[in-house]
Amino acid sequence: MRNVKNDERIIILKGEVELANYKQQEIDEYRDNPFIEALPNIFTEEEVADRFTVSPVISNEDRVKATNLRYHIIKRAKNFIQPLPIHFTLERRLSSLIRRGYLARNPMDKTFLQRLRILNEIRDENADDRELNRRMSYIRTTADSISIIGISGIGKTTAIERLLLMYPQIIKHEEYKGKYFSRTQIVWLKIDCPYDGSLATLCKSFFKAIDDLLGTRYLEKFGYTTRVTSSMLLHMTTLASMYGIGVLVIDEIQQLLNAKNDMEDMLNFFVTLSNTVGIPTVLIGTSKAQQIFKGNFRQTRRAASDGSVMWDRMEKESPEWEFFLETLWDFQALKENAPLTPDIKDAFYDNCQGITAVAVNLFILAQERALSEGKEKITAKLLRATAKEDLAMLQPMIKALRDNNQFEIMRYEDISLNLDDIAFKHSRNLELSGKVEELFKERKKTIELKRRDTVENLVMDLCEIGIFDKLDNIQIRKLVEKIVEKQPVGEEYNSIKALAIKKAMELNEKADKASKIEEKKLKTEGLLYLYEKAMKNKQHPYEVLKQNGFIKAPIEEFLKIN
Repeated sequence: MRNVKNDERIIILKGEVELANYKQQEIDEYRDNPFIEALPNIFTEEEVADRFTVSPVISNEDRVKATNLRYHIIKRAKNFIQPLPIHFTLERRLSSLIRRGYLARNPMDKTFLQRLRILNEIRDENADDRELNRRMSYIRTTADSISIIGISGIGKTTAIERLLLMYPQIIKHEEYKGKYFSRTQIVWLKIDCPYDGSLATLCKSFFKAIDDLLGTRYLEKFGYTTRVTSSMLLHMTTLASMYGIGVLVIDEIQQLLNAKNDMEDMLNFFVTLSNTVGIPTVLIGTSKAQQIFKGNFRQTRRAASDGSVMWDRMEKESPEWEFFLETLWDFQALKENAPLTPDIKDAFYDNCQGITAVAVNLFILAQERALSEGKEKITAKLLRATAKEDLAMLQPMIKALRDNNQFEIMRYEDISLNLDDIAFKHSRNLELSGKVEELFKERKKTIELKRRDTVENLVMDLCEIGIFDKLDNIQIRKLVEKIVEKQPVGEEYNSIKALAIKKAMELNEKADKASKIEEKKLKTEGLLYLYEKAMKNKQHPYEVLKQNGFIKAPIEEFLKIN
């Protein structure tokens, strides 16, 4: 993303939009706060496992299909998402982060309005972030921040996106405890750091993300090129407060190292968001991002006030790796389901080193190689040949990890972790590991969860096709849910997928026609059209707008009042 222009779409994660449904809170400090009461109830471990998991649908009928068809069926394993102990830890931290961040931003409390007033005053005065810190110093904040650092391909982004989607993204408030309360709450917002690492571009991405969600024009208003970064930061913090953003997730923060910004300025930016304005933040990056947090201890501590999750790869003898591999192994599309022997396990780990993305790709490529060679079985020899030839570009990095060659590992900054900095090692949580495995095995038995797996796989498959440009993820999900609900549980996945594609194409075409009609209507009936018509006929715009019902006659309205 070289720049963020008014007409340029950025890819943002979108969640559900719902009307506020206030829930009784079991924790005292969470009561009488509409931002917290409108959230889902705190999730149990069983609910996290159910909502997080995506299991590919590969039936026995699929395994005996023609070879040319199974090349496609094999790809379903890409959808595989397995809950591990670290995911439950992240869910707990995220859940607490969002709720505690709202404690000092209760919209029913006078300090909420004080915060907005101060931000607006500072914005009007064109003050800098130092003035912001000074003026906001007496208003308390309960926001924390966490950083998630790990090697590429370990599943950081996938995990945080799955967890965010467990919450509605936008909540519309209309009435609270019998009183008028009109407010739009953005529970979470996830943006990616721009490739150039510019804080100015990051701010513009923030404005564009809000515009895409709410249909506003903040990028045009606050993000044009003459704006200085400090000014955009103030507008960004104002919007974050106004819309009650529960958590701001910034991914790929290692991109900040590409910028000419001072490291102190970067950390100050994140600290201002969480510690001054009160917006909880989650920073996600590869191991390279550790460099951002070195130097100023005070700022580093505040930029990750709720701790850092150093996400290392799974160890060979860990229960997590064993569980992950055994579960993945069930999703083969070959006729002969080979047993998971110690030799195969060794070959698998040697060539992926506990990195989930590499493991899934190796699993898929090995099956493709087996089909191309006329075989119907995965062997250790096949796995090694696949890794050597089909994953050749990764071999130097995998070898460095396999040999534990720290000098070589440091050459690949995305895979190197400073072991002295690791604050959390998920592989040691044996008790939680056993519980996760038990939950996962139990969930596979129920019809409801089988339907949910089918829905998740269809949503991913339809989104990857990339031809439904008028539909977002939410619209595709709702369409798929309706289709799956009407199908028998034993219905073949491919037939449901074909039906879903057909219905999605029809809906996409309908949405395309509707948008063209709306665009045409705006050109012939909108406010701009009426303004241009008034100018052309040398009339005052007020009169034309009044004639067309856009402006009410004040005297007539007054006389109607009883």
